[in-house]
Amino acid sequence: MKKKIAWVTDSTALIPEHVMEEHDIYVVPLEIIFEDGTYEDGIDLAPEQLYQKIKQANHAPKTSQPCLGKFVSLYERLKEEYECAIAVHLSSDLSGTYNTSATAAKMVDFPVESVDSKLMSYPITSIILNGIEQAKAGKDYLEIAASLREEYKSFENYILVGSLDQFYKGGRMTGLQYFIGNLLQIKPIFQMKDGLFEVYEKVRTEGKAVKRMLEQLENAKQNYSVKHVQILHGNVLDKALELKEKIQSKYADVEVLVGPISSTIGAHAGMGTLALAWRNE
Repeated sequence: MKKKIAWVTDSTALIPEHVMEEHDIYVVPLEIIFEDGTYEDGIDLAPEQLYQKIKQANHAPKTSQPCLGKFVSLYERLKEEYECAIAVHLSSDLSGTYNTSATAAKMVDFPVESVDSKLMSYPITSIILNGIEQAKAGKDYLEIAASLREEYKSFENYILVGSLDQFYKGGRMTGLQYFIGNLLQIKPIFQMKDGLFEVYEKVRTEGKAVKRMLEQLENAKQNYSVKHVQILHGNVLDKALELKEKIQSKYADVEVLVGPISSTIGAHAGMGTLALAWRNE
């Protein structure tokens, strides 16, 4: 007897180990390309090793979506064990991963519902967990996928990029924004909105940026129910834990998860990145 739904995502999602063990989640890694070769995100290269390599490299690393073959072989395997799959991927505006996954599913003739999360990192995991809950409640996989495609509208996120230099070289911001940021020593707070990065606000210092992010959380708490907050960081665990402490001392009812951004995201955003994300319910 086949199991019902397999969940597929990519390595930009931050999935805690216990979640991976409890559920039928399959992760396809993106690739990080340095001068000395190609590394699979989360398999050959842990986030800590990434920043060490960036320091030593002559050029900023490039990232690449998983090749079509990886998805094809995964879907062929899943076809034997599951009735269908729901694939939730990072924003299709940032990577071709979503399209490659959808193409592979068609080639294998396996019912896969593709969901463009329009997000990245832990929010993708949140979307998958929401889908798993809906499946437990007996909803049909088509209905679940349709509802998950709307999920991004409920998420709020604020990102303090660790290295504007890397972010710019990775093609994630315009030359003018970068020039102004560097010239005036401005710390832009970015936001992922409708699948793309945009500058939310420009502040002078990291301290002020963190304060602004916390003010936005306070606004959300006043207008919505916010039960879970994620702090994602680029190898600055101490700063992430300090932020967690601030949030927990103020909101006893909020569960705070701290985790690293994946190497693929770190390759663009750089060491020192700090992001805050939550879902408004």
